Amino acid sequence: MIEQNVSEVNGIGQAERTLAAAREERLLGLLRTERIARVEELARQLAVSPATVRRDLARLELRGAVRRVHGGAMMRDAILEEPAFDDKTRIAAEEKHRIARAAADLITPHSSLFLDGGSTVLALVPFLRDRTDLSVVTNSLRVATDLASGGPSLILVGGELRRRSQTLVGSLTTPLLSTLFVDLAFLGTIGFSLEAGLTTTDPREAYTKEQVLHRARRIILLADSGKAGSASFVRFGGWEQIHVLISDHGLPDRLARALRRKGVEVILV
Repeated sequence: MIEQNVSEVNGIGQAERTLAAAREERLLGLLRTERIARVEELARQLAVSPATVRRDLARLELRGAVRRVHGGAMMRDAILEEPAFDDKTRIAAEEKHRIARAAADLITPHSSLFLDGGSTVLALVPFLRDRTDLSVVTNSLRVATDLASGGPSLILVGGELRRRSQTLVGSLTTPLLSTLFVDLAFLGTIGFSLEAGLTTTDPREAYTKEQVLHRARRIILLADSGKAGSASFVRFGGWEQIHVLISDHGLPDRLARALRRKGVEVILV
């Protein structure tokens, strides 16, 4: 009788492992196609609960196959790659909206702003459409398009078009940027960590971001917590240059405390 019960338990365990392995293969297939996806969407496609997907992703991360980000996951071989812009806007969309709303609260009347090409920075634009008292400088085609029909006065920085981020970047951005000085600069980042600072995937993008760091009275980094603790290909700035970080409550407490000790104002929403 005991041997029969043990056999049944082992059979159930083996069946569960087989189902889990099949799900993991399907998860990997979905992520190879989408590159980056939210837990809820993966659960819907696999017809399982979000908790099951999170457990599967945890195992895949331990094996080094994927990297979990806030609200979803991405393929491990894509860590140093930049997702397509529309993919970025879908990741942590709710967090980005809250971050953008908090950023808008920092903008005083008659301010001049720089907005870069980050997806979280783009989420700030709806809060600016009725602010005719503002002046906006941007190297983002998406920002310029969204503000083209009205709102703040708009200056578009010239330069080399980087299609993946829909931004104008590189040394050709210098002639205009070197003549301007803005009150607030809102920047995004591909990854950030205490040790590596702020990083992105493209040296030309990094060059333009670095120029902006010297052309604003106050630098505000907008970044959801899924980017914390990771580093991309090229560094464009250090924490000594950042005045404010606006992120979400998924940001590790230890990192938040360390940044505050460095003099960075950390706002979590």
